[in-house]
Amino acid sequence: MQAQQKDYKQMDVNKPKAKQPIAVWAVAFACVISFMGLGLVDPILPAIAANLHATPSQVSLLFSSYNLITGLAMLITGVVSSRIGQKKTLLLGLIFIIFFAALGGFSNGINQLVGFRGGWGLGNALFIATALAVIVGVSTGGTAKAIILYEAALGLGISVGPLLGGELGSISWRGPFFGVAVLMAIALVAIIFILPEIPKPAKRSSIMDPFRALSHRGLFALAVTAFLYNFGFFTLMAYTPFVMNLDEHGLGFVFFGWGLMLAFTSVYVAPKLQKRFGTLVSMIIALLLFAVDLAVMGTWTNSLVTVIIATIAAGAFLGTNNTLITTAVMEVSPAERSIASAAYSFVRFIGGAAAPFLAGKLAEWYNPHVPFFFGAGAVILGIIVASTAKNYLKNVSSAH
Repeated sequence: MQAQQKDYKQMDVNKPKAKQPIAVWAVAFACVISFMGLGLVDPILPAIAANLHATPSQVSLLFSSYNLITGLAMLITGVVSSRIGQKKTLLLGLIFIIFFAALGGFSNGINQLVGFRGGWGLGNALFIATALAVIVGVSTGGTAKAIILYEAALGLGISVGPLLGGELGSISWRGPFFGVAVLMAIALVAIIFILPEIPKPAKRSSIMDPFRALSHRGLFALAVTAFLYNFGFFTLMAYTPFVMNLDEHGLGFVFFGWGLMLAFTSVYVAPKLQKRFGTLVSMIIALLLFAVDLAVMGTWTNSLVTVIIATIAAGAFLGTNNTLITTAVMEVSPAERSIASAAYSFVRFIGGAAAPFLAGKLAEWYNPHVPFFFGAGAVILGIIVASTAKNYLKNVSSAH
């Protein structure tokens, strides 16, 4: 194992196993707020389009710029954290998010807003890649439990985000952006005072480390799988609000239900499936059900009830898969956890950048049904790619 992982293990030895250190909860709280930022904008996408005179495909660029910059910035997260330390990297990421979220609230045009979301993505990259490594390293009880905690924070943030976004968005579409800035400022203070300094790794990371990590076939297969299923994920996130034609409150409640399903299955269902069927089979089940769900949405796009039910149900399949694939990424290769996370996230967020804009364009070029079928096809391809990692996931399956 790498030096950083040895440090983590040494830190774990001296900690009681009964409960998590308060530092873990501080980072988890910040993760909740960070992930709220993803779902927060869903209820206000139609309002942004109306107020800034933008098309759905233009508004979808809010996700594309965010994910593109997040993915590219993942290449430097290890370089930054290995030089200034993980705590300072978390704080730097939070500062970027606060700054650009606030600027987003002051935007007067769609291009401005898209640009500020890109800056938000830079902060997001510095924060989430480091936060995952910190939670895995500082927590007690092993990698699997730490990943479940991380995914629970993700699910809670994504579920509460739309509710808050709907409430603030009903006042003004600018409200959710200012809301994120305020909440992130609270998270910043929590990290400053609660998270202790974490020893820097003995060896500084290079910008090439994520690319070297991707030379491991198991990690590469998982990254490409995530790249492909993100086409389905962000079709759901960025495109369905325009299909449902609900107001801010309505969209907030739909995505709240989606987030609750995601949180519940990531914490309670994924570990049970993994124990029963193993990592790969469980991933295939979750992804196959998600592909079917998208196909249902594509077939009955004009049925509001069907789209709402399918959107909420998708949270169950995504929550299950997120926990399984994130756990696998942390264990499948010999790379340091922070490097493996950055490499994996770099690839998957590129998919998340292309998917929202492409979904909007497919609807404009053809009809509202096509984006869902395209997303379903991409998820099926992801299943095929995941199957190539079978030999590498054996140890992961048996470890938990």
